[in-house]
Amino acid sequence: MKHSMHNQEQEMDTHHHDEPVEDLEIKSWFRKVILAWLFTIPIAVIMLSERIFGVMLIPEEYFVISLLFLAFPVVFVFGFDIIKGGLKGFYTFYFNMDSLIALGTVIAYLTGVFSFFGIIDDYSGVSAMIMSFFLTGKYVEAIARGRASQEIKKLMELGAKNARILRNNKEMEVSISELKIEDIMIVKPGEKIPTDGIVVKGFSSVNESMITGESLPVEKKIKDNVIGATINQDGILYIKVTKLGKDTFLSHIINLVEDAQGTKIPIQKLADKITNIFVPSILVISLLTFSGWFYFTQDLSRAIAVSVAVLVIACPCALGLATPTALMVGSGIGAKKGVLIRKGEAIQTMKEIKIIVFDKTGTITKGMPVVKAIYSDVKENYLLEIAASLERLSEHSIAKAIVDKAKLRRFREVKNFKVLRGKGLEGDIGKNKFFVGNAKLMKENKIKLEDFEKTIEKYESFGYSTVIVSSDKKVMGVIGVADAVKEDSVSAIVFLNREGYRTIMITGDNERTARTIANEVGIKEVIANVLPEDKARKIEELQKTGMVAFVGDGINDAPALKQSNVGIAMGTGTDIAIESGDIVLVKGSLTGVVDAIKLSKATFRKIEQNLFWAFAYNVIAIPVAIAGLLHPVVAEIAMALSSITVVTNANLLRRAV
Repeated sequence: MKHSMHNQEQEMDTHHHDEPVEDLEIKSWFRKVILAWLFTIPIAVIMLSERIFGVMLIPEEYFVISLLFLAFPVVFVFGFDIIKGGLKGFYTFYFNMDSLIALGTVIAYLTGVFSFFGIIDDYSGVSAMIMSFFLTGKYVEAIARGRASQEIKKLMELGAKNARILRNNKEMEVSISELKIEDIMIVKPGEKIPTDGIVVKGFSSVNESMITGESLPVEKKIKDNVIGATINQDGILYIKVTKLGKDTFLSHIINLVEDAQGTKIPIQKLADKITNIFVPSILVISLLTFSGWFYFTQDLSRAIAVSVAVLVIACPCALGLATPTALMVGSGIGAKKGVLIRKGEAIQTMKEIKIIVFDKTGTITKGMPVVKAIYSDVKENYLLEIAASLERLSEHSIAKAIVDKAKLRRFREVKNFKVLRGKGLEGDIGKNKFFVGNAKLMKENKIKLEDFEKTIEKYESFGYSTVIVSSDKKVMGVIGVADAVKEDSVSAIVFLNREGYRTIMITGDNERTARTIANEVGIKEVIANVLPEDKARKIEELQKTGMVAFVGDGINDAPALKQSNVGIAMGTGTDIAIESGDIVLVKGSLTGVVDAIKLSKATFRKIEQNLFWAFAYNVIAIPVAIAGLLHPVVAEIAMALSSITVVTNANLLRRAV
């Protein structure tokens, strides 16, 4: 199939970017098939009328020359790439699928030339039939490949074509290609966001389902990042352009999917090696078949026909399609589900995984704290109102959690506000002085904690950070804040435990906090107090007991992602983590790990089935051909059917996942 790859490369250099390469390839094969059959059908009519009905449509003296004339363009013009690519193996000693077809059709064509000398019967018409069936098979394969990569085409089509921008305080519409970094785009409700950017004005919800697979819209406010091709829903957004062209998230996804579809996994490399041994072996078998038939029958024509049938039926096209087609379909489905397979080998390795190690923050948890519990001597709303009015003036992530929990439309005015580093905050609201912070801050200000000590101890045993709120030397209440577990982490871990995977959590946090989170999601083993640089070493130790997949999202996870047998990166994480992963989970959800496992197993199962069918056809059909029971044209039809079987089976993967 190298010739078709060569064609593709040439077409990629010249094709218009509005038309995908696969479409050009399909059109190219379609033209060849139509033209080939325009010449082959008259050949079939002439041959069948003479050999079956004994009717000569062409005078006998012009019979062979007519067949040679009609067959020539089919074999040497429309089939030129196949002949060229196939015969190349005979001087490079690297044989491919086309080597057998090229040799078979050229020999069959030459029988017509030698028939003039009365040496053998004419099979030149058969050469055109073989080539036409072969070209038809290639066309069917191209359609299947095109269908397999439709997900990429759909992704490419998702992008907006134009953008509305503000330039020199004027609103104007420009083509996407004219956008510049730091342009301000105006996106109205119902419109696609033209490219990646950051919200500088406005508030809205954005449908990101095409990227994350998540059906619920995501709220966007000032300083939030947005992704090109997602759809703005209900408010006007002013967005500053941060990425263009190949740097955008969508382009990154397309590149990841294309790279995965082009990679060779270990089983494919094995199939390639087998092909390179198989083809010369068939050439030897074909030569021995010819010798045997000629020796026992003394019929040169029959010997050539049988040996050509062996060459044709043995063509291992299906073998070459078995892995790439399944991999293309699998990675395409993955892209749709938000599971990007960056490296094809992960498909094969994933099924051997026994241990799955999870980073905690940003992977199992959201990576941002939320209020988990409140204990108060005053009304809860009042406590939150006071705490949030002070905390909104702080940049700390715990402060954000309390402000989010309070959901206040108006905050109380705070005077004499101070940030007390490592301890908390103080400020005056009305006539009262308030402190919001840890036990150390309370003790320094001689505020008694006796009535709240048990609550504080309980919260800390859960791994919560405690925020104490006090006024006039008296504690009003305690707020427990902790990193929230992602909604679907529990169901994902339950599934993995049920399937027999050994699940482990690794974190730099203390043992108590780590155990709390692990218990919440159902992970039995915890490796706590691990320094970032030691994560990869811990993975290496675990690899002595089995194949390890590591799931992480941060810069400090990159070495562990590389060290593991399969690195699974959260798409919501850092760029370096994503680049280090073999599989990327776009929506940053652990259900993606479950999807990745199911997808890799289903895809590999299809690859194994395809390889079985590819070999089965050859194993059954070659002895039949050697026995002289297969006409070369029938052999070519059977060979084409084997390729169609493999392609169809790969596409059934869509139902399996």
